[in-house]
Amino acid sequence: MSTGVGTENSNLVELRDVTFQYNTRTILSDLSLTIQRGKVTAIMGGSGCGKTSLLNLIGGRLRPVRGQVLVDGLNVPDLNMKDLYALRLRMGMLFQHGALLTDLSVFENVAFPIREHTRLPESLLRHVVLMKLQTVGLRGARDLMPWELSGGMARRVALARTIALEPMMILYDEPFTGLDPISMGVIAKLIRELNQVLGITSIVVSHDVAEASAISDYAYLLGDGRILGQGTPAELQQSGSPHVRQFMDGLPDGPVPYTYPARNYLDDLLEEHAS
Repeated sequence: MSTGVGTENSNLVELRDVTFQYNTRTILSDLSLTIQRGKVTAIMGGSGCGKTSLLNLIGGRLRPVRGQVLVDGLNVPDLNMKDLYALRLRMGMLFQHGALLTDLSVFENVAFPIREHTRLPESLLRHVVLMKLQTVGLRGARDLMPWELSGGMARRVALARTIALEPMMILYDEPFTGLDPISMGVIAKLIRELNQVLGITSIVVSHDVAEASAISDYAYLLGDGRILGQGTPAELQQSGSPHVRQFMDGLPDGPVPYTYPARNYLDDLLEEHAS
């Protein structure tokens, strides 16, 4: 079990006044949030709002323009490569489409991080891999290749690989994208159960309101580079904020407009006619 250090109710992740930009475009602006240790926290919002960038800031793949990104008390942007590498070994990442290694079997995909970072004897490695595959219900698929898997199965194998080194925290990048309802339910169930059984912390980036709300203890709604709403899923469902209501109810128009800004329609038509 990997619970890290600190008290049960302390924050494992803290973003303090974080601003992040791609070139001159501001993605996150003076953003502050906390992720409680041992909880499932959902980061929701529309496409392009900075959800995945937030995960990459936590993992140290991106650096903020300013602000602090604290993980287990360490300010990630200040870490040297050796210390960042050591911190990353304590994190797991489930990529949006699984990112399985296509030339390796299911067994070898799960074994890969164990072979890379430990010196376990082959007999013990086999037991660990089979245990992780049993956890996600795919021990019988250990000899299959990635192209023989359904989308849901591939995501579950990727999850088994993610927990292979028993991380203190798992970052999920759109784990429900492209899955059928049954597979989506299976992945949601696994995220919740693994968080409880392994005693880890989970950050779930998603725009799927129903599934993210069903498994999370707390949720943030991002938009316009800032937090538009936060609270338990039940609190967000009761929010009267127009931004929160539009996203939670899937409304086509609201603070995020249906129509892209444009000049007067009649002026456009008359200009074309005049030319």
